[in-house]
Amino acid sequence: MNHNPQTRRAFLTGAGAVLAGLGVRGLVRPTIARRRDTKPNIVLFISDDHGVLDSGPYGGTAVRTPHLNRLASESLRFTHAFAGSPTCAPSRSVMYTGLMPMRNGAHPNHSAIRPGVKTLPDYMKPLGYTTALIGKVHVKPEPQFPFDTLIKCGDNVLSRRVEKWLQDRPKDKPFCLIVATHDPHVPWRYDPKYGYDREVDDLPSTLVDTPETRQARADYYSDVTRMDERLGIVLSLLDQHGVADRTAVFYTADQGAQWPFGKWNLYDAGIRVPLLVRWPSRIKGPAVTDAMVSQVDLLATFMEMAGATPPKDLDSRSFLKALEGRSASHRDVIYAAHTGDGDKNRTPMRCIRTRRHKYILNLSPEIEYTTHIDIFNKQGYWESWEQKADRDTHAERVLRRYRRRPREELYDLVHDPNETNNLAGDADHADVLDALRAKMTQWREQQDDTETGPVT
Repeated sequence: MNHNPQTRRAFLTGAGAVLAGLGVRGLVRPTIARRRDTKPNIVLFISDDHGVLDSGPYGGTAVRTPHLNRLASESLRFTHAFAGSPTCAPSRSVMYTGLMPMRNGAHPNHSAIRPGVKTLPDYMKPLGYTTALIGKVHVKPEPQFPFDTLIKCGDNVLSRRVEKWLQDRPKDKPFCLIVATHDPHVPWRYDPKYGYDREVDDLPSTLVDTPETRQARADYYSDVTRMDERLGIVLSLLDQHGVADRTAVFYTADQGAQWPFGKWNLYDAGIRVPLLVRWPSRIKGPAVTDAMVSQVDLLATFMEMAGATPPKDLDSRSFLKALEGRSASHRDVIYAAHTGDGDKNRTPMRCIRTRRHKYILNLSPEIEYTTHIDIFNKQGYWESWEQKADRDTHAERVLRRYRRRPREELYDLVHDPNETNNLAGDADHADVLDALRAKMTQWREQQDDTETGPVT
């Protein structure tokens, strides 16, 4: 190993303590602290393409996320939080508009919301908030996102931009600050200082085990830890500027990691996201909730935290009661949509997720599924998968499942969390399939979703 054994041992000990405190043995409801502020500062930290299981708070044992561990030890951890779309721009547009992709208009990647659609600063500024977005922007058209401050910058200068903004902001107003990193988006960059072996051996069963995959995993973990460092700096800046105790910090990712069956997919590896919330004046962490929430709900939650009633015509529904421990539930059903990413991804899909089941409707099953992963092979492992598939049954099954998607998919998430056993043709699950199919039809009508295939 390339890392210091004492440092590694200390990290594992701390991570284990965090996980124990987070209620791994059972759900822990937060204690509501004494209310001290009526309009808290709000920080939303968004990482890019971070798989939910790839962090200490969500059970990752090989990846190093000490700052996420610290945040989780002071937070409410959501076990069932989901993105509205498994693609960057649509996911962010969902968060900032409180509308799902087909309603806000930005459903293909790199697309724009519809004219007249209001966004987060439109709602928060009338409530007295100074608003800012610093880091990765990736929404269009920018004039429809009228943040008081909008700074596009790379991760290498992100902390300096945040620090200067905290220094210069109006001190007589609460703030709503979004900090968005580019990490761990590809290209992943290995760095030996983070202490990973050049080949990481904790591979999910959905991947193909080759030396190239293990190397890519080490590259990805390096980027996760690099992102975790940025988070730690932002948390330290809140302390240094004396606002941490008046600030609610939300940590999430826009979608899952860019591995096969993750990003650009509606499997849980693509849409289930981390969500940690630290709010010192209202929540005494660590605590855990399995309330089902969608990132579309963030906007309404922020508004209610600020004392306002969210508009009823939004898809967003405040989960403040779940956040404060006054309710153990929020949504019974989660919806998500994926349209595509230019000419590299032409297989649109929609899904419904309940506590137990996932139903996926593939609108163009006749089209072979492709993404940047297999077309460009930039992370260097895809060719090794194809070569291994010629002689290995597991590898052959993984590639076949990746390339061909049936019209309908149905999974029992309790018995099949990796979503590999499609029950859509199983007579014993016909009633479940019919019920979810009907819900899908109803939801698409409500969303005015008339797409029948790839966007031209």
